[in-house]
Amino acid sequence: MINRRRFIQIGAGGLVAVSSSRLAFAAGSSTVNLRIVGTTDVHGFLTDFDYYKDAPTEKFGFSRAANLIKQAREEVPNSVLVDNGDLIQGNPISDYQAAVGAKEGRPEPSIMALNAMKYDVGTLGNHEFNYGLPYLETAMKEAEFPIINANIVKAGTEAPAFQPYFIQEKEVLAENGTKHTVKIGYIGFVPPQVMIWDKANLEGKVEARDIVKTAEKYVPLIKEAGADIIVALAHTGPSDDPYQEGAENSAFYLADVAGIDAIIFGHSHRLFPNKEFAQSPHADIDKGTVKGVPEAMAGYWANNISVIDLTLGKEEGKWLVLDGKAAIRPIYDAEKKAATTENHAEIATLLQPIHEATRQFVSQPIGHATDNMYSYLALVQDDPTIQIVNAAQKAYVENAVKALPELAGIPILSAGAPFKVGGRKNDPSGYTEVNKGELTFRNAADLYLYPNTLVVVKVSGEELKEWLECSAGMFLQIDPKSEKAQSLLNWEGFRTYNFDVIDGVEYQYDLTQPARYDGECQLVNPEAHRVVNLSYQGKPVDPKAEFLIATNNYRAYGNKFPGTGDKHIVFAAPDENRQILANFISAQSKEHGKVSPKADGNWRIAPIAGDVKLDIRFETSPSEKAQAFIKEYAQYPMKPVGTDEVGFAIYQIDLSK
Repeated sequence: MINRRRFIQIGAGGLVAVSSSRLAFAAGSSTVNLRIVGTTDVHGFLTDFDYYKDAPTEKFGFSRAANLIKQAREEVPNSVLVDNGDLIQGNPISDYQAAVGAKEGRPEPSIMALNAMKYDVGTLGNHEFNYGLPYLETAMKEAEFPIINANIVKAGTEAPAFQPYFIQEKEVLAENGTKHTVKIGYIGFVPPQVMIWDKANLEGKVEARDIVKTAEKYVPLIKEAGADIIVALAHTGPSDDPYQEGAENSAFYLADVAGIDAIIFGHSHRLFPNKEFAQSPHADIDKGTVKGVPEAMAGYWANNISVIDLTLGKEEGKWLVLDGKAAIRPIYDAEKKAATTENHAEIATLLQPIHEATRQFVSQPIGHATDNMYSYLALVQDDPTIQIVNAAQKAYVENAVKALPELAGIPILSAGAPFKVGGRKNDPSGYTEVNKGELTFRNAADLYLYPNTLVVVKVSGEELKEWLECSAGMFLQIDPKSEKAQSLLNWEGFRTYNFDVIDGVEYQYDLTQPARYDGECQLVNPEAHRVVNLSYQGKPVDPKAEFLIATNNYRAYGNKFPGTGDKHIVFAAPDENRQILANFISAQSKEHGKVSPKADGNWRIAPIAGDVKLDIRFETSPSEKAQAFIKEYAQYPMKPVGTDEVGFAIYQIDLSK
């Protein structure tokens, strides 16, 4: 019998030469076509409405994806519908539910929507844990479908904390018109790093295990329990790097686990199959397979759905996969700049009450700002959207240390990163836009997207410098002798939310140097030093000096950046960074009549002098609002020189002065 993966890789065209018997088997037996429709990383984006801008949108929203789901299921006689996690957090709808709705007895809106669409099974993403285990458990009880996870165990044991897998007995219609039952096994996974990201909620209660090893443990058990085929719901991203135990992004490694027939994955907010993976040695983007196994990842915020089509045949009383392919379907065609679908009428009606309640919730006034807060330049110069977050965090810690005499007298700094600066270079409209004047909770949520909590770490001057060196990975190296066009921003190898700006000190980046650290904050160029002229109150920072840095739980517990990790943590606040920001805006407005978020220019790119005129370029929003803001606030000479294939405006930036 041909190995199933080899069968898929060969394809129908090459099958005759390899195995005429298998071809005869396929033609003479009952063949079943089974479609797996999937969503991932919905993040509470249930409606086609941008609550930050208080305006409708065609580019995301489960209410539109639901229509694509309906269409995809109606096209075939046999289908199942699954969700891949990061469902209940990430949008003002979710914030409203956690803060108000749940206390009033409202059903969890994301679960409610999935119930209405009759999902067959779901799994947990890392953000499911953001509101704590009790909140999650309550939400899960409302689901009319099983929600599974195999690699989170009860603390101190190997006992699963959740239902690890589910076997569905699915009645299917074969191509010859006969009815059969196929037993579909589902297993769910979440990145083990959830123990770091949500340490305060999870420590001492649960533990996480490696994704691949957990799969190798459970897949044989699921087979023994009677499953014909196995579908992995893997809330984990892709990676072509060699496998390492504990890897955050294990979706491609799961293709090596014998017995897994299809993989719905996510977490990294990317698309698969997609031309982005054309050079992957393991991926076939035309067929949508990894190492012969159909895999699909449907972006984020319900902007796409996954569709995996399997062809099943029966051998010795057992169903097996003969062939498979995967694709994604977008709700918005970026090339045609047009929606591909309308709202699902039933889902839109179902969500209308929570939609209106959320609009009211985020419209609560909290203060008044003197300046616009736009993030169009946040990756190339000091920025008001980060400045106000850092100011709020610093003020909070200054008050908190009054009750902590052991921390008295240590300089307080604050670290913040841009959250909305074009997505992963896939969303030209994805920028923070908070207008001056009256501010509402909507604006606070736009400035700080996540329900992180504030944490304070104590670092040395040397660690402070290395922290900034890690942040400097946001930039590509600039050749001062080249006349060719050079890109400034490292979109491929670095995530913008890791570009920490630290307020309270002054510093520059020498970008003629290579990056000292890579995108995972691993030392790659030990001799390189980009951070120059680092000073505190006008004096060079002493490597042995001590500093307190206000940051969030994701960064503090991550143990990735120098100066982070357990041994550095000196204070963990009970309050969310976003609520701290809202309270700061309110307090400043009450005391002074306003809050002033203008950037103080504490960091910059060091002037690059060259013998030739340099052509350095970066990408930002193409909007007229962005053009006006850049014209008024650009720290360096800048001029627009075109638009890229995604739709970003390309600016030439003069870094010679």
